[in-house]
Amino acid sequence: MPERESMEYDVVIVGAGPAGLAAAIRLKQLAAERGHEVGVCVLEKGSEVGAHILSGAVIDPRALNELLPNWQELNAPLNAPVSEDRFLFLTQKTAFKVPNFTLPACFRNHGNYVVSLGNVCRWLAPQAEALGVEIFPGFAAAEVLYGKDGSVKGVATGDLGIGRDGKPTDAHQPGMELRAKYTFLAEGCRGHLGKQLQERFGLRAGADPQVYGIGLKELWEIKPEKHQQGLVVHTAGWPLDNDTYGGSFLYHMENNLVSVGFVVGLSYSNPYLSPYEEFQRYKTHPAIRPFFEGGKRIAYGARAIAAGGLQSLPRLIFPGGCLIGDDAGFLNASRIKGSHAAMKSGMLAAESAFTALAAGRAGGELTDYPDAFRASWLHDELRRARNFKPWMSRGLFTGTLMVGIDQVIFGGRAPWTLHHRYADHETLKTKHEARPIEYPKPDGVISFDRLSSVFISNTNHNEDQPCHLTLKDAAVPVKVNLELYDAPEQRYCPAGVYEIVRDAGGGNPRLQINAQNCVHCKTCDIKDPTQNIVWVTPEGGGGPNYPNM
Repeated sequence: MPERESMEYDVVIVGAGPAGLAAAIRLKQLAAERGHEVGVCVLEKGSEVGAHILSGAVIDPRALNELLPNWQELNAPLNAPVSEDRFLFLTQKTAFKVPNFTLPACFRNHGNYVVSLGNVCRWLAPQAEALGVEIFPGFAAAEVLYGKDGSVKGVATGDLGIGRDGKPTDAHQPGMELRAKYTFLAEGCRGHLGKQLQERFGLRAGADPQVYGIGLKELWEIKPEKHQQGLVVHTAGWPLDNDTYGGSFLYHMENNLVSVGFVVGLSYSNPYLSPYEEFQRYKTHPAIRPFFEGGKRIAYGARAIAAGGLQSLPRLIFPGGCLIGDDAGFLNASRIKGSHAAMKSGMLAAESAFTALAAGRAGGELTDYPDAFRASWLHDELRRARNFKPWMSRGLFTGTLMVGIDQVIFGGRAPWTLHHRYADHETLKTKHEARPIEYPKPDGVISFDRLSSVFISNTNHNEDQPCHLTLKDAAVPVKVNLELYDAPEQRYCPAGVYEIVRDAGGGNPRLQINAQNCVHCKTCDIKDPTQNIVWVTPEGGGGPNYPNM
């Protein structure tokens, strides 16, 4: 087998999301200001920058204002300022609008913008390239490179042309080593390499378990008379029960486009719950359905969300690099926002790395980065939000009351910090302890089945490659998951990847993995009760190709 080629950079960044691109831009800005050349490379596993980016999204421009103060002159795609906030509590048939003057500040969006985060990243990429950043889309970082001293020395991309049997095909091309003085992991939530590094270097020691949600999203083109550019609607309540954390968003973009989404906390306990079906059911509510009647669904996708907040952040640095963005968990769950936090974390890491490079250092720990974070507005924001998710995890009514006290009376500065006690994979009841849920059949107009949804995510993987959804033990899905939990992977996966199939007589159950459907949401890696499913990166360029998401 041919040897891998190697390229050398000062900084290699894995992931061209808001964190990775902001870090790359900031590094090059500092290099230009100080007259000190810095070589920066960004790897992106999607077929293009933005292809795998999925977010609501309402963006707070605070970090962007710092990074590129002239973003409006540069035609950044922030074209729909928020014009109105609505927060609704839903029952099955009714909706109660919360008066805006009673809403905590975290639910107010004046000065923010409704955007496609994918398109924001597609715009950020040429800003980075104009400064000299090299961006390689379609190349997935599959392996961390280590030096003899154990420090991180870069990453290697995955081989292309490996067959389903694990052997090279005629189209085989070896991966490439990208060696660096510092490596930034900006893969997004539950990053494949970031997870490995957290385990290898014990970065989670002393931190609460990270807790997650799954966010499902559709993009619709609605009738002009139903469109109100800049309208932001959030809901809580139905169709979820009081004990299940979650809610919805409905954001009116420009050009009669609406982003609609549903978030379910992955700490839910009923193995029969299906986040996908809850999302479809939500759209049929009498207060929500009218927005979509006469409209057309354009796109669909799903992505896990790191919602643990400040107390779940790991140690951010390791010898030779750092974690930025949602690879660490810099999301403000109370504001349902993470893009500005991701960008700011990338900028702080870039400043620390530049200082080290300018001083001739390489491969050590960027101790300036966590220090700068603790001194930043981002730390203050996350500290004020730290109790939101723990309170809301105690039920809708108790959580709403206590979040109101925490945010309105104490302004997020209560003298106590609540903690997350369990990881999400530890919270499922057995099938004998839980109540099955009957979901209505999709009508094909407002609600849809999984496979038609996956089709409009433009998901594609080369079928002749090793399955990237790996099992530590092939017997566990039937012996444990099916026996104890009625195979919850069939329901928590939003793309129909996992399926229990049986012989004609109904016997010999076995797990079938339809890996070509995978939208890279990482929910299986998080929620599998035995942690037997491990998501690894497929060939670069595989996965969804999201338009305007």
